[in-house]
Amino acid sequence: MQTYGLIGFPLGHSFSKPYFTEKFLREGRNAQYLNFELDDIGRLPGLLEEHPDLAGFNVTIPYKRQIIPYMDLLDRIAAGAEAVNTVRVVRRGGRPFLEGFNTDVHGFWASLSPLLGPEHRGALVLGSGGASAAVVFALKEAGLKSLLVSRKPSLPGMISYSGITPRIMEEYTLIINTTPLGTFPREETFPPIPYERITPRHLLFDLVYNPAETLFLARGRQQGALVKNGYEMLLLQAEKAWEIWSSPGTCMP
Repeated sequence: MQTYGLIGFPLGHSFSKPYFTEKFLREGRNAQYLNFELDDIGRLPGLLEEHPDLAGFNVTIPYKRQIIPYMDLLDRIAAGAEAVNTVRVVRRGGRPFLEGFNTDVHGFWASLSPLLGPEHRGALVLGSGGASAAVVFALKEAGLKSLLVSRKPSLPGMISYSGITPRIMEEYTLIINTTPLGTFPREETFPPIPYERITPRHLLFDLVYNPAETLFLARGRQQGALVKNGYEMLLLQAEKAWEIWSSPGTCMP
């Protein structure tokens, strides 16, 4: 039996295990999907030794960037996004050879792009973790400008939430939440942006999928904005991960 899984910490909110378990049953595959809750990314080599049948795994918070030094190869998208959420494990000479990919980029853009209009030329990206890196890379590839917003700005061109001015809200009509704010069981939380400045020209996209409508989306909808949650993105990136795991060979740098 082949094993696939998810690494991160914590994993109580994970969608992946029930999704892939149901998929394997439906398709009659001799495979299992397990959650590997690692409190330290340094435990990854030990995990690979303990599970020699591990053929691939997904990566979630907080390890999408921290896992990169463990990769033997990165594909172009993962290298550009500087974040990995899917790993293919190839056994060579008795040791695991790790190939890193980022399917968040594919899932995000395939879900978002049908909603974009000519008024959506710039995006406020809320958050500065591995998910935001994938979002910024996808936007850049599509020729859209982005402005990162973080509680603790640490990079040039990044602003704090208090730095979101009326002019910025008018210019950046696409607002993307890549933070976990609003995720079950903390549904009462939301990014502190000036919601009163949101108009029907705005599009709000939330990577959170549980609950289906976060306060971030609800407050945007109340202002007349178009809103969408991250569920379709999740499905698309999961299927892209399976496509990668099902394909032999080595990713190209």
